[in-house]
Amino acid sequence: MSNIPNKRKSVIFPKGVKVSNDHFIGEAYLEMLVAHDNTFNCPIGNVTFEPGARNNWHKHPGGQILLVTGGKGYYQEESKPVQVLYEGDVVKILPDVKHWHGATPDNWFSHIAISTNVEKGTTEWLEPLTDEEYNTLK
Repeated sequence: MSNIPNKRKSVIFPKGVKVSNDHFIGEAYLEMLVAHDNTFNCPIGNVTFEPGARNNWHKHPGGQILLVTGGKGYYQEESKPVQVLYEGDVVKILPDVKHWHGATPDNWFSHIAISTNVEKGTTEWLEPLTDEEYNTLK
């Protein structure tokens, strides 16, 4: 049994290992549940963000699906208002839509990230969401 309170980790899947800060601001963790392979061709990972952590703007050539499993987070597409996400929310991200996602300032956030149509290419990582932009979100 872990000594980390449930609000600080995924309540369903392991938190995983810390991800590189090349594409994230703050601390985030990844546990691959289904690795990329030629049989299923559908990588699935559990991503957990500490409060205030988020990923850079990015695009998926084949799209992505997020299944929120815990906490409170943000999702935003370019030129659209931010959406607040809660456990049980599902986000379907169309191919090549520029977006970012992560935790709110005061909450941990965990979601399952499903990469779809991966034969179309890998994630295109873009610029970070600045602290100034992030701190003005409501």
